Amino acid sequence: HCLETGRDYCIVALYGHAEIVHLEGIKFLHWSRIGAAGKIIDILKGEEVRDLVMVGPVKRPSLIAAMPDIRGLKFLLRAGRQAFGGDNSILSAIAGELEAEGFRVVGIDSLLEDILTPPGVLTRATPTDDVENLISVGLQEARKLGAQDIGQAVVIEGTNILAREDRRGTNNLIRRAGGLALFKRNLILIKAKKPRQDRRVDLPTIGLETVKLAAEN
Repeated sequence: HCLETGRDYCIVALYGHAEIVHLEGIKFLHWSRIGAAGKIIDILKGEEVRDLVMVGPVKRPSLIAAMPDIRGLKFLLRAGRQAFGGDNSILSAIAGELEAEGFRVVGIDSLLEDILTPPGVLTRATPTDDVENLISVGLQEARKLGAQDIGQAVVIEGTNILAREDRRGTNNLIRRAGGLALFKRNLILIKAKKPRQDRRVDLPTIGLETVKLAAEN
């Protein structure tokens, strides 16, 4: 988007998370480990960055694997419980820390407006009234789960909540549900934004792999 619109940019890619295949030939690229908060902030300020956009999946590391630097340790102390809560808690805390440094955290959908799924049915199959009622049951359960900052998705079989998403993610949920299902028919995956989810830093996503797994399971 920045290249197409002529907007200045720089990228800070995280070792072990960013995929090199997406970054080949990109200028103004810096690499950092996830725990080097001081280095990352110094890079951003050195490049005179004002707006920040977080993109791509990040696997949550253990505290030991992250090896936080002094700046990172100070953040953990300030964040307290938030730093060890669910994904929304930790990402919101990180966004707050970056804003305190003078940056503006921008949601990816404010730049790529066509990235959001349009409302309505996207397939040839349209849910019947009975299926919509089942979806409503699952949606309520997904929102309860999201309120606990544990996950965003559930799989239902009829009115039975077959499996709930945990920190292992949506794809793991689908695999588990496929193994638990009695008939492997009429399974419905429901994924929804958490009630207090910060969309700027954690936009709910269903990708191609998720669709393939749902079809296979």
